[in-house]
Amino acid sequence: MGKTNVLWIILELVSLFIFNAVFFVVSGFEHKASVWISYGFIHFAYIMLLITPTIIRRGKSVAAFGFSLYAVSFVYFLMEFFVGVAFLLITPDNFKMVFLTQLVIVGLYAIALISNMIANESTADAEEMRLHQIDYVKNASAQLKSILDSVNDKEAKKKVEKVYDALYSSPVKSHPNLAQTESGILMSINELDSVVSAGRKEQIVSFANSLLVDVNERNRQLKMLN
Repeated sequence: MGKTNVLWIILELVSLFIFNAVFFVVSGFEHKASVWISYGFIHFAYIMLLITPTIIRRGKSVAAFGFSLYAVSFVYFLMEFFVGVAFLLITPDNFKMVFLTQLVIVGLYAIALISNMIANESTADAEEMRLHQIDYVKNASAQLKSILDSVNDKEAKKKVEKVYDALYSSPVKSHPNLAQTESGILMSINELDSVVSAGRKEQIVSFANSLLVDVNERNRQLKMLN
Protein backbone atom coordinates (compact mmCIF):
# COMPACT_ATOMS: atom_id res chain seq x y z
CA MET A 1 0.00 0.00 0.00
CA GLY A 2 1.44 3.38 -1.03
CA LYS A 3 2.03 6.31 1.28
CA THR A 4 -0.68 8.34 -0.46
CA ASN A 5 -3.26 5.59 0.11
CA VAL A 6 -2.32 5.40 3.79
CA LEU A 7 -2.73 9.15 4.15
CA TRP A 8 -6.16 9.02 2.48
CA ILE A 9 -7.27 6.27 4.86
CA ILE A 10 -6.07 8.30 7.85
CA LEU A 11 -7.95 11.35 6.56
CA GLU A 12 -11.13 9.32 6.12
CA LEU A 13 -10.82 7.85 9.63
CA VAL A 14 -10.17 11.29 11.13
CA SER A 15 -13.39 12.61 9.59
CA LEU A 16 -15.32 9.66 11.00
CA PHE A 17 -13.67 10.08 14.42
CA ILE A 18 -14.53 13.80 14.59
CA PHE A 19 -18.18 13.16 13.70
CA ASN A 20 -18.53 10.46 16.36
CA ALA A 21 -16.64 12.49 18.95
CA VAL A 22 -18.95 15.48 18.45
CA PHE A 23 -22.03 13.25 18.43
CA PHE A 24 -21.30 11.44 21.70
CA VAL A 25 -19.73 14.38 23.56
CA VAL A 26 -22.62 16.71 22.75
CA SER A 27 -25.55 14.31 23.06
CA GLY A 28 -24.27 11.40 25.16
CA PHE A 29 -25.07 7.73 24.70
CA GLU A 30 -28.78 7.56 25.49
CA HIS A 31 -30.90 8.16 22.39
CA LYS A 32 -34.24 7.33 20.85
CA ALA A 33 -34.56 4.71 18.13
CA SER A 34 -35.07 7.43 15.51
CA VAL A 35 -31.66 8.92 16.38
CA TRP A 36 -29.83 5.59 16.13
CA ILE A 37 -31.52 4.92 12.77
CA SER A 38 -30.27 8.22 11.38
CA TYR A 39 -26.85 7.66 12.96
CA GLY A 40 -26.59 4.31 11.20
CA PHE A 41 -27.72 5.64 7.81
CA ILE A 42 -25.21 8.53 7.97
CA HIS A 43 -22.42 6.02 8.55
CA PHE A 44 -23.73 3.83 5.73
CA ALA A 45 -23.68 6.80 3.33
CA TYR A 46 -20.12 7.64 4.34
CA ILE A 47 -18.98 4.05 3.91
CA MET A 48 -20.57 3.89 0.45
CA LEU A 49 -18.70 7.07 -0.50
CA LEU A 50 -15.43 5.47 0.63
CA ILE A 51 -15.91 2.16 -1.18
CA THR A 52 -17.13 3.72 -4.45
CA PRO A 53 -13.62 3.40 -6.01
CA THR A 54 -13.79 -0.39 -5.58
CA ILE A 55 -16.92 -0.71 -7.74
CA ILE A 56 -15.67 1.41 -10.66
CA ARG A 57 -15.33 -0.61 -13.86
CA ARG A 58 -11.81 -0.42 -15.24
CA GLY A 59 -11.42 0.62 -18.84
CA LYS A 60 -10.36 3.38 -21.20
CA SER A 61 -13.07 5.66 -19.78
CA VAL A 62 -12.31 4.86 -16.15
CA ALA A 63 -12.18 8.60 -15.30
CA ALA A 64 -15.69 9.12 -16.66
CA PHE A 65 -16.93 5.95 -14.92
CA GLY A 66 -15.44 7.12 -11.63
CA PHE A 67 -16.85 10.64 -11.92
CA SER A 68 -20.41 9.43 -12.51
CA LEU A 69 -20.36 6.99 -9.59
CA TYR A 70 -18.58 9.44 -7.28
CA ALA A 71 -21.17 12.08 -8.14
CA VAL A 72 -24.04 9.76 -7.24
CA SER A 73 -22.41 8.64 -3.96
CA PHE A 74 -21.40 12.18 -3.04
CA VAL A 75 -24.89 13.58 -3.64
CA TYR A 76 -26.37 10.72 -1.60
CA PHE A 77 -23.92 11.36 1.24
CA LEU A 78 -24.71 15.09 1.34
CA MET A 79 -28.45 14.45 1.25
CA GLU A 80 -28.20 11.77 3.92
CA PHE A 81 -25.91 13.88 6.10
CA PHE A 82 -28.24 16.89 6.17
CA VAL A 83 -31.41 14.80 6.57
CA GLY A 84 -29.75 12.58 9.17
CA VAL A 85 -28.37 15.48 11.20
CA ALA A 86 -31.80 17.13 11.08
CA PHE A 87 -33.32 14.00 12.61
CA LEU A 88 -30.49 13.87 15.18
CA LEU A 89 -31.35 17.41 16.28
CA ILE A 90 -35.12 17.01 16.18
CA THR A 91 -35.10 13.52 17.74
CA PRO A 92 -38.65 12.61 16.64
CA ASP A 93 -40.60 10.01 18.60
CA ASN A 94 -41.96 8.34 15.44
CA PHE A 95 -39.03 6.11 14.46
CA LYS A 96 -41.11 4.50 11.69
CA MET A 97 -41.36 7.82 9.85
CA VAL A 98 -37.60 8.31 10.19
CA PHE A 99 -36.86 4.80 8.96
CA LEU A 100 -39.18 5.08 5.95
CA THR A 101 -37.70 8.47 5.00
CA GLN A 102 -34.18 7.04 5.18
CA LEU A 103 -35.29 3.97 3.26
CA VAL A 104 -36.68 6.10 0.43
CA ILE A 105 -33.43 8.07 0.21
CA VAL A 106 -31.23 4.97 0.15
CA GLY A 107 -33.60 3.39 -2.38
CA LEU A 108 -33.23 6.35 -4.72
CA TYR A 109 -29.46 6.16 -4.25
CA ALA A 110 -29.43 2.45 -5.07
CA ILE A 111 -31.45 3.02 -8.25
CA ALA A 112 -29.15 5.85 -9.40
CA LEU A 113 -25.97 3.93 -8.52
CA ILE A 114 -27.00 0.67 -10.17
CA SER A 115 -28.27 2.50 -13.27
CA ASN A 116 -24.90 4.22 -13.65
CA MET A 117 -23.05 0.95 -13.09
CA ILE A 118 -25.12 -0.76 -15.80
CA ALA A 119 -24.41 2.12 -18.20
CA ASN A 120 -20.70 1.97 -17.37
CA GLU A 121 -20.62 -1.79 -17.93
CA SER A 122 -22.21 -1.39 -21.36
CA THR A 123 -19.75 1.34 -22.31
CA ALA A 124 -16.76 -0.68 -21.07
CA ASP A 125 -17.92 -3.79 -22.94
CA ALA A 126 -18.28 -1.74 -26.12
CA GLU A 127 -14.77 -0.36 -25.62
CA GLU A 128 -13.32 -3.83 -25.14
CA MET A 129 -15.04 -5.02 -28.29
CA ARG A 130 -13.69 -2.00 -30.17
CA LEU A 131 -10.14 -2.71 -28.95
CA HIS A 132 -10.50 -6.36 -29.93
CA GLN A 133 -11.67 -5.33 -33.39
CA ILE A 134 -8.75 -2.95 -33.83
CA ASP A 135 -6.30 -5.59 -32.60
CA TYR A 136 -7.47 -8.09 -35.23
CA VAL A 137 -6.55 -5.86 -38.19
CA LYS A 138 -3.58 -4.22 -36.45
CA ASN A 139 -1.91 -7.42 -35.23
CA ALA A 140 -2.70 -9.46 -38.33
CA SER A 141 -1.36 -6.70 -40.61
CA ALA A 142 1.81 -6.30 -38.55
CA GLN A 143 2.45 -10.05 -38.60
CA LEU A 144 1.85 -10.24 -42.36
CA LYS A 145 4.19 -7.29 -42.94
CA SER A 146 6.91 -9.12 -41.05
CA ILE A 147 6.25 -12.28 -43.10
CA LEU A 148 6.27 -10.28 -46.33
CA ASP A 149 9.73 -8.93 -45.56
CA SER A 150 10.97 -12.50 -45.17
CA VAL A 151 9.73 -13.75 -48.57
CA ASN A 152 12.50 -13.86 -51.17
CA ASP A 153 10.72 -15.32 -54.21
CA LYS A 154 9.11 -12.56 -56.33
CA GLU A 155 6.00 -14.52 -57.30
CA ALA A 156 5.38 -15.69 -53.73
CA LYS A 157 6.06 -12.18 -52.44
CA LYS A 158 3.40 -10.72 -54.73
CA LYS A 159 0.85 -13.25 -53.47
CA VAL A 160 1.59 -12.44 -49.83
CA GLU A 161 1.54 -8.73 -50.65
CA LYS A 162 -2.00 -9.07 -52.03
CA VAL A 163 -3.10 -10.67 -48.78
CA TYR A 164 -1.39 -7.91 -46.80
CA ASP A 165 -3.10 -5.16 -48.84
CA ALA A 166 -6.50 -6.85 -48.49
CA LEU A 167 -6.06 -7.26 -44.73
CA TYR A 168 -4.59 -3.80 -44.15
CA SER A 169 -7.53 -2.17 -45.93
CA SER A 170 -10.09 -4.35 -44.14
CA PRO A 171 -12.72 -2.57 -42.02
CA VAL A 172 -11.68 -2.32 -38.39
CA LYS A 173 -15.28 -2.73 -37.26
CA SER A 174 -16.20 -6.35 -36.73
CA HIS A 175 -19.12 -8.51 -35.62
CA PRO A 176 -19.41 -11.24 -32.95
CA ASN A 177 -20.49 -13.74 -35.62
CA LEU A 178 -17.10 -13.33 -37.31
CA ALA A 179 -15.00 -14.16 -34.26
CA GLN A 180 -14.37 -17.75 -35.40
CA THR A 181 -13.53 -16.61 -38.95
CA GLU A 182 -11.05 -14.02 -37.67
CA SER A 183 -9.44 -16.55 -35.34
CA GLY A 184 -9.06 -18.89 -38.30
CA ILE A 185 -7.36 -16.14 -40.33
CA LEU A 186 -4.91 -15.46 -37.50
CA MET A 187 -4.10 -19.17 -37.28
CA SER A 188 -3.56 -19.30 -41.06
CA ILE A 189 -1.15 -16.37 -40.80
CA ASN A 190 0.86 -18.34 -38.23
CA GLU A 191 0.91 -21.32 -40.57
CA LEU A 192 2.02 -19.09 -43.46
CA ASP A 193 4.83 -17.80 -41.26
CA SER A 194 6.03 -21.38 -40.71
CA VAL A 195 5.89 -22.13 -44.45
CA VAL A 196 7.82 -18.95 -45.29
CA SER A 197 10.46 -19.84 -42.72
CA ALA A 198 10.84 -23.21 -44.47
CA GLY A 199 11.20 -21.44 -47.83
CA ARG A 200 8.63 -23.56 -49.69
CA LYS A 201 7.47 -21.43 -52.62
CA GLU A 202 4.55 -23.64 -53.74
CA GLN A 203 3.13 -23.82 -50.23
CA ILE A 204 3.62 -20.10 -49.70
CA VAL A 205 1.59 -19.37 -52.85
CA SER A 206 -1.05 -21.90 -51.87
CA PHE A 207 -1.39 -20.56 -48.32
CA ALA A 208 -1.44 -16.96 -49.55
CA ASN A 209 -4.22 -17.70 -52.06
CA SER A 210 -6.27 -19.50 -49.40
CA LEU A 211 -5.68 -16.68 -46.91
CA LEU A 212 -6.74 -14.05 -49.45
CA VAL A 213 -10.02 -15.91 -50.00
CA ASP A 214 -10.62 -16.04 -46.24
CA VAL A 215 -9.88 -12.32 -45.75
CA ASN A 216 -12.17 -11.31 -48.61
CA GLU A 217 -14.89 -13.65 -47.35
CA ARG A 218 -14.62 -12.14 -43.88
CA ASN A 219 -15.03 -8.65 -45.35
CA ARG A 220 -17.94 -9.79 -47.50
CA GLN A 221 -19.75 -11.33 -44.54
CA LEU A 222 -19.09 -8.17 -42.51
CA LYS A 223 -20.89 -6.05 -45.11
CA MET A 224 -23.88 -8.36 -44.98
CA LEU A 225 -24.00 -8.35 -41.16
CA ASN A 226 -23.68 -4.59 -40.85
